[in-house]
Amino acid sequence: MKNIKWIFVFYSIGAIASMCAIGVAVGMSSLPVAIIAILALILFMGNGFKTKKKYREQGIL
Repeated sequence: MKNIKWIFVFYSIGAIASMCAIGVAVGMSSLPVAIIAILALILFMGNGFKTKKKYREQGIL
């Protein structure tokens, strides 16, 4: 692996942090924090897949 696509590293760390936040929210019994964390997870993963598709169509990946 010669080239690291840093945008994908950012998206994956954001998704992992969102998953951790869901666990913390469940531990705190906090519904608003859980909802925000789930929305953040959807945002990070959705943008990651969208970016991957765009890069694939451009021939970068």
